[in-house]
Amino acid sequence: MMEDNNELFGKCPYFTAQKVFSGKWSILIIYHLSEGTLRYGELQRKMDNITQATLTKQLRMLEDYGLVSRKIYSEIPPKVEYSLTELGVDFIPVLEQFKVWGDKYIETINTKSHN
Repeated sequence: MMEDNNELFGKCPYFTAQKVFSGKWSILIIYHLSEGTLRYGELQRKMDNITQATLTKQLRMLEDYGLVSRKIYSEIPPKVEYSLTELGVDFIPVLEQFKVWGDKYIETINTKSHN
């Protein structure tokens, strides 16, 4: 009998990772923050096609999962910066492997389309 999905979170590493990175933009957000702390507007510009509502939702989700930290400065207008937490930084080697695999995959499909 299959376990209830909620029971798998925090027990099965594959299910847990899939759940944490289930947001369409999660990996790209982590990638941009891996290059350094960004203000909200800077991150949104780097993300290009993401709406403000979606970016806010994804950032909150990553913050809830403990991968992204939000720092609010009490100034007018308010300044908010996002950075990776220690858990987020721990994901960077995985992110680098995604790049290696992604480059290889792109090369493979481009080679096949030219044959």
